[in-house]
Amino acid sequence: MMIAYAADNLIPISDADRALDFYINTLGFEKRTDSGQADGSRLIEVAPPGARRSITLARARRPHQGGQGQQFAGIILGTTDIHATYQRLRARGVTFIEPPTAQRAGMLQAQFLDRDGNGLVLVQP
Repeated sequence: MMIAYAADNLIPISDADRALDFYINTLGFEKRTDSGQADGSRLIEVAPPGARRSITLARARRPHQGGQGQQFAGIILGTTDIHATYQRLRARGVTFIEPPTAQRAGMLQAQFLDRDGNGLVLVQP
């Protein structure tokens, strides 16, 4: 199970359907809202099941291009078993830029990218 530690954040995306597929079908998040805007864009809110905090996905004016210009999205996801979560997500095609690695504070972390090159961090306290 993953939980989001970060405050509500906006993650820039280039394609709403592709982003939804990644966050819902690959990461296992739930869709909380999906609303069309007057300009034809969509605002989509997703979150790990049962999490209080959510992530907003919105079309960026200049989205990342498939991992080029990777940027930390400010999202930290917690898990009780980082190795199992890492293996499960890798099997689903998630691109990790750091495998589970011990940190100075004693926790484990792994870093990965969404389909638009936004960096997220997976941690196990």
